Amino acid sequence: MAAILPLNIKINTGFRIAAITCWIFIFGIFFSLKSSAQTTYLPHYTSKNGLASNNCYYILQDKKGFIWIATDGGLSRFDGTNFQNFTIEDGLPDTQILQIREDKKGRLWFLALNGQLSYFQDGKFYNRDNNKLLKELSFNTVVVSFLEDKLGRIWLGTNSNLVALWDGKSVKKFVSTHPYNQFTNAFIHEDEKGNIFAYSDSSVQKFDGKRFSLIKSVAQPLSYMSASNTPSRSLVYLDQSGLKEYKNGVVQSLVSVPQNLIKNMSGYFYYDHLAKEVWLANSNGVLALNQSGKTIQYLQDIPVNQAIKDNNQNMWFATNQGIYMLPNVNARLSIIDAESGLSSNVIKSITKDAKNRLWLGTDDAVVDVLNIGNYNVQEIGLSDFKKYRVVKQITYDPKNQAIYFASDYGMGVFKNIYNTSEDVSYLREANNSMFVIKHFSLSGNNNHLALALSSGVVFLSDRVKQLEFNSLKYKEKEDFFKDRSYHAFYDKTGNLWFSNINGLSQFSNGRLIKHYENNPLLTKRINDIQQLEDGTLILATDGYGLIFYKNNKIARQITQNAGLTSNVCTKVFIKNNEIWVLTSKGVNKITNYPAEPAVINFDYGKDLLSDDINSLYIDDSTAYFGTNRGLILFKYNNSGINRNLPKVYVTSIIKDKERLPLNKTNFTFETGNNTILFTFSAVDFTTSDITYRYRLNENTNWVETRTRRLDFSALQPGDYVFEVSAKSQNSNWGPSAKIAFTIKKHFWQSLWFLSILILLVGYIFYKTAVYITRKQKDKEQEQLLLKNKVLMLEQQALQAMMNPHFVFNVMNSIQHYINTQNTASANKVLTGFARLIRKNLEICTKSYISLEEELEYLNLYLKLEKNRFGDKLKYVFSIDPEIEKEETLIPSMLLQPYVENAIWHGIMPKETGGEIQINMRLEKETHLNIEIIDDGIGIDNSLKNKKETHISKGMQLTQERLNLLGQIEAKPIHLSVKQNAVNGTTVFISIPLK
Repeated sequence: MAAILPLNIKINTGFRIAAITCWIFIFGIFFSLKSSAQTTYLPHYTSKNGLASNNCYYILQDKKGFIWIATDGGLSRFDGTNFQNFTIEDGLPDTQILQIREDKKGRLWFLALNGQLSYFQDGKFYNRDNNKLLKELSFNTVVVSFLEDKLGRIWLGTNSNLVALWDGKSVKKFVSTHPYNQFTNAFIHEDEKGNIFAYSDSSVQKFDGKRFSLIKSVAQPLSYMSASNTPSRSLVYLDQSGLKEYKNGVVQSLVSVPQNLIKNMSGYFYYDHLAKEVWLANSNGVLALNQSGKTIQYLQDIPVNQAIKDNNQNMWFATNQGIYMLPNVNARLSIIDAESGLSSNVIKSITKDAKNRLWLGTDDAVVDVLNIGNYNVQEIGLSDFKKYRVVKQITYDPKNQAIYFASDYGMGVFKNIYNTSEDVSYLREANNSMFVIKHFSLSGNNNHLALALSSGVVFLSDRVKQLEFNSLKYKEKEDFFKDRSYHAFYDKTGNLWFSNINGLSQFSNGRLIKHYENNPLLTKRINDIQQLEDGTLILATDGYGLIFYKNNKIARQITQNAGLTSNVCTKVFIKNNEIWVLTSKGVNKITNYPAEPAVINFDYGKDLLSDDINSLYIDDSTAYFGTNRGLILFKYNNSGINRNLPKVYVTSIIKDKERLPLNKTNFTFETGNNTILFTFSAVDFTTSDITYRYRLNENTNWVETRTRRLDFSALQPGDYVFEVSAKSQNSNWGPSAKIAFTIKKHFWQSLWFLSILILLVGYIFYKTAVYITRKQKDKEQEQLLLKNKVLMLEQQALQAMMNPHFVFNVMNSIQHYINTQNTASANKVLTGFARLIRKNLEICTKSYISLEEELEYLNLYLKLEKNRFGDKLKYVFSIDPEIEKEETLIPSMLLQPYVENAIWHGIMPKETGGEIQINMRLEKETHLNIEIIDDGIGIDNSLKNKKETHISKGMQLTQERLNLLGQIEAKPIHLSVKQNAVNGTTVFISIPLK
């Protein structure tokens, strides 16, 4: 960027006073005197920063604070950090926009080169394709002036014989009938009474409500670029003699402008009513002139098209090389560089003496002495260019009125600096050994000097009398501490602190204290050490921010999370208990330590105060930064800096690729994919370090972000409030922007659908309950029928048990014993039969009986049969002794039918008789297994020998009864009847135990 020099400061950058240029070999120095001046830094934005084009015609700040730039490549909107560009694809009628105007409704009007008008409102562009009235406002000529009168009508002047009026409903066009007094390049003006005037190149015409008529006017602007309408409806304009104001029929001179400046006018002017200052845009830059005649020029040799001032008192310049911003007087940076009088642009180190002189170490073996009062520069050359080429450290010694300086390979001192610049001495090593200096420190309590070398730390006991050392005579841990060192520092009490590859150490009263052994953070590389008034050490680390160390403890650590621009800290400077920090990414200031530390980021000149700052020095009102582009000056102590909270604006809302209007704050969307894109921006021209936060519901937590674009997809139906706010690094959160929207529910989520669904579910539940209840009742009825049937079967089984043949035969046996007068046998049989009948009557009333009762019943029955058949019938019982016969229950009348069947159909048909075995065993304590085995002819053989199919009535009834019991009980009884291999039959019954 070109250097900007105020014209009222007489300088000649080519003139340098070089009265003394010879080398003085005795002292090894040379010096010269130059006049110097500071120049003001202007931030510069081009297409590389995102601007639509470098050829900029016009700049306007809208009511929200955004800066709009009209270029030959489209429009750009700037919020201080990012450019958003608009072209034909967004709705512009032409890429070349010449002017921008804003009306009372907030519409931004764009005057294009092709004569077509368009405007931007609520996030949408309107042009001839989507607005019928704008189609009527299309001309084959360029619109050069724009006016909204007090009635809200739009007046347009063109570069041909045409003036147009648009009242929002219709368009009227006016053409002058005077061949020598046409509307060419007409500027439209409305006075205090509401009269409309057209100031053209050749005439002034007044509108009477129907037509324009020629009038004589005392006000005659040079051109439409040289006239401006004020909010009070006066006309401010430039004519041949200067800037004037036409108000209430009277012309008043505001600022006199030389003729040569009038002739070189090539763009629009800007008049600052408060400062009574006019800014002229011409082909050689921009000039500011006030009523006293003071003139300042900026952007020398750069064609400027327009100058404006924004709401924060910053000036903006539209040029063919992009746009420039001149910050307000409270936030300006100044530069002193080689063009301004310094010996080099690269300033490596800075210090200040007691006579308000800055001592600057450069990269060309020269120390510049800059007088802050008159900006004179004295150059002091060093004897050995190679050895002292880069003066990386320079320190003022108030005790001895000296300036100490060091390069990587040497060190020196300027003595008696207030009397002479020729008294210089250099540090030497007695044996001429090579040493590399990393840093040095001067003790304020005595004349000690500590050196941090690549080989270790050494100190000199008297830097004034003996500026030399002998590395061979140093004793380790007494006046030499080995290992590569980075920094040395004498605190206020005279203790020596240093950092090396191990970490932080302290040498006090002849004792070495290794602080790095107590905390891992103290083992990190330390680039700088400073001390606060309360004794706290500030350690600038290489990657871990700032460490505050007090009373052998880490009191606090401040890192990037707390606001530092980087955790790599290189330099620290303390002034008035404020802590200035150089990081790898800029300058920070920490205030209010230790109560509530606040980190301030200096971002006004972000491309200057970024990553090439080598050193700094702070005095009571000015901060000085040594950079690779010169010496930067900043008036940091000025209280006029604007620190308003950043206000955020929603700049677009896009729902499913459809752009929505921004004038609405509440939307209702149908259910579906629901992809919603919000873009937003906060306007802040003092910093680019903007943080945003957002949420979709007031009851949810804020989410912080750096992006200005949020895409929400697949949102569920419901009510939302999108809320976003912003903060800069040096401020609190600003006011929020809110957009409420509702996503309708699916039809199945609606109240009517849910009501129907509830009724339907209730009806189904009712019918299901009725069905289940009916089934339950049917099952209970069926159970009752089954039980009734069981009782009937039990009754039938009882009847079947008393086999008629059996009863008949028993009675015959009794009769036989009576007839043969064998009364004993008759009584025995009769008694047994009576007991059997009684037992039968007992058990017939029970569904279940004990195994003891069943066995007793079978014994009575088998004894009677044995009495009849004698030795032809044998029976054996085999009972598992583990069976608890009295506690084990089985269905009543279960075994007798199968025993009877074995006797009558198995054994009796045999001539030799047979045997019946009744076995009872437990199976895993869960089942009682019963076997009735006979050695008769076998059930299969018996059935074959019968001519008719005969099934034992008792067995049939028992089988049906078991089937019924299986339906009633949870565990069924298993029964099987099968013939043995040749003869005999086995009946197997498995009864689950309850």
